[in-house]
Amino acid sequence: MSLTVLLVEDDRELRGTLRESLTVEGYAVLAAASLADAHALLSNARVDIVLLDLGLPDGDGETLLAALRRGRGMPVIVISARETDDPKIRLLDAGADDFLVKPFSLGELLARMRVALRHRGTPTQAAITHYTQGALQVDLRAHRVRLADEDVHLTPTEFKLLARLVRSAGQVVTHRQLLADVWGAEFIEHTHYLRLYMGQLRAKLEADPADPRRLLTEPGVGYRLVEGEE
Repeated sequence: MSLTVLLVEDDRELRGTLRESLTVEGYAVLAAASLADAHALLSNARVDIVLLDLGLPDGDGETLLAALRRGRGMPVIVISARETDDPKIRLLDAGADDFLVKPFSLGELLARMRVALRHRGTPTQAAITHYTQGALQVDLRAHRVRLADEDVHLTPTEFKLLARLVRSAGQVVTHRQLLADVWGAEFIEHTHYLRLYMGQLRAKLEADPADPRRLLTEPGVGYRLVEGEE
């Protein structure tokens, strides 16, 4: 199961960039643009780690940190443009696991997330972001799919579905898990979505979509992408 990140950030562009990047790295991402949104998500979902901006439209992120430390044990990494030592020291003393000053690189953020999760006893492993099987090549970070040395155009939903299967290549992913991860938890009964989009993927990636060799059906359970090459 993917680890879930709650990203609390009011900058729409940064929020979108981080959400997409973290998703590629194998995290499930819940995004909030305000304290109210963050509290609503926390009350309805399991969260493994929080990335918390301070300057939010309905208050300071520090108040959310205080609430988290009263009742929850997940790590919290503060992401802020505030560069002086005083807020860093105060927030670390208040229970933040780390403090990252904007702008920062994705690599540094991912490394700090792994450290924070390990310190709380949550195991982490590197995400699978490249997949090769015969003439098929998938690069999740570059958002690129090639078949027989030609680029394959996938819709955003098709790519999300393929990416989820790539991260579990060689393993069966259940219908419910695919629907939750690609469309959202409220769609777990909509199996017709999976049939439709799996058919579209097979039409683009299989030599014979009626006799698939890569995107396999596990009857009554889910789907499996055959294991890639090392």
